[in-house]
Amino acid sequence: MRIGTWNLAGRWSDAQGEFLSSLRCDVLLLTEVHVETRVPGMRGRTTYARMAPDRFWAAVFTADAHLAYPDPHGAAAMAVVGGVTCISSVLPWRSCGSGRPWSGERHADKTAHAVAPVGRRRPPVVWGGRWNHALEGPDHVGSKKGREHIFAVVDALGLQVPTADLPAHRGGLSIDHVAVPKDWVLVAAEPVPASVEGRRLSDHDAYVVEVE
Repeated sequence: MRIGTWNLAGRWSDAQGEFLSSLRCDVLLLTEVHVETRVPGMRGRTTYARMAPDRFWAAVFTADAHLAYPDPHGAAAMAVVGGVTCISSVLPWRSCGSGRPWSGERHADKTAHAVAPVGRRRPPVVWGGRWNHALEGPDHVGSKKGREHIFAVVDALGLQVPTADLPAHRGGLSIDHVAVPKDWVLVAAEPVPASVEGRRLSDHDAYVVEVE
């Protein structure tokens, strides 16, 4: 199984569609998803809430899924694929403010509120998206306490995060992640530059995890 995540930064064109198809993923955990996003051969489950008039917070795209599931959080979309619950989340960043869908005063509180519904899912779970936290070393977008809340859910669900030590496009480590069950065999995990003929399609690279 190939699982990919990508922050589209609210952009959409034929080039974005071709790039997503080129990832050859069975499941796509997308974030900042333009309302016109389409992936040939796949169906999408977006969040009900929008982060802007032309974009949803997140979406799960797959060829074979039961898509009619409620959002676990306002910035997270969920679908069940072959008995596996797949969740795509945008988690709070330091300057995200206090409006919907965030709840709490401190960044750590907002993160705890956002990840708690994920932790209540029944395994097996695949969880990914724009977590806005580096999971190793310094963190310039999230927070140490926020990272602890994420790891608590990862541990509770018995997950591994193969993207934790992958590089980000602009330096440092990725804040986009894919987590899969620990008992799944990891084949590969890699960043995929989001560019076509030298033209960037997003400020963020895609990440693909392949498992057995």
